Amino acid sequence: MPKEIFGHNYAFLPKAEILSFEELARLAKIFVGLGVEKVRLTGGEPLLRRGLDRLIAQLAEIDGLRDLTLTTNGSALFEQASALRAAGLSRLTVSLDALDDATFRAMNDVDFPVHRVLRGIDAARGAGFTPIKINAVIRRGVNEPAIPALTKQFAGPEFIVRFIEYMDVGNTNGWRLDDVVPAAEIVARLTANSALTPLPPQYPGEVARRFRTAAGGEIGVISSVSQPFCRDCSRARLSSDGQLYTCLFAAHGTDLRAPLRAGASDADLAEIISRTWSSRTDRYSELRSAASVAAPKVEMSAIGG
Repeated sequence: MPKEIFGHNYAFLPKAEILSFEELARLAKIFVGLGVEKVRLTGGEPLLRRGLDRLIAQLAEIDGLRDLTLTTNGSALFEQASALRAAGLSRLTVSLDALDDATFRAMNDVDFPVHRVLRGIDAARGAGFTPIKINAVIRRGVNEPAIPALTKQFAGPEFIVRFIEYMDVGNTNGWRLDDVVPAAEIVARLTANSALTPLPPQYPGEVARRFRTAAGGEIGVISSVSQPFCRDCSRARLSSDGQLYTCLFAAHGTDLRAPLRAGASDADLAEIISRTWSSRTDRYSELRSAASVAAPKVEMSAIGG
């Protein structure tokens, strides 16, 4: 969220427009009833939501939910890791694009140092999260040297490292195709100095190409630009204000907040969700063009990665 756009004077959503924990949990239960098995809390930065462990506790009680996970930038993880685990969070992903402070700040435009994230990861391990997934977006000319450093830092079985191609999400990150380091190049860099053993997909629609390292850890690459996976996508996204998006690059969502607050039954909401999902035609990454890149899209800070 670039500071020049999302600065101190930016008008964020009023609290009344944001779904309550009870509303989020109710919708999550309906999604699970329709076949969803995994819920991921993301952002923006989810740990900024006050009392988040209360939401996690509500979600953890949903029958049929097999995996409850969260993606964070790690800025508040040191303080909250134990509470998240105690509330029932299954797994944790930390976004970390570099280990040196200058590159880390250049990639993320944040006011906190990288050691704060590393301290949070240590706290998460101490709280019992294992393995912890580390997500790194690789941008040409900015953090390519971070690839071997991150691989070495998180080499053991306590971690899973994911290298992600730089994507044209939203309209504020200044994306250019020239800034993309293709997944094939990332794999070539990884295998230049050590052997990697390919691993099979764990489930249909898995987006990462996975490898086992000599140290027993796991590395994956996500090729959302160079090798799109739209046809196998099984992810729906619910924004904090109740919009259902069927694509990371969507321009518009389906409003669930209005019918929810107007008294719609669970069956009514399930019908809206089913109808929206079954009629989706999203293929942005397969159809990517100069025109589509410039078209308005929802910001990743609103619906996560």
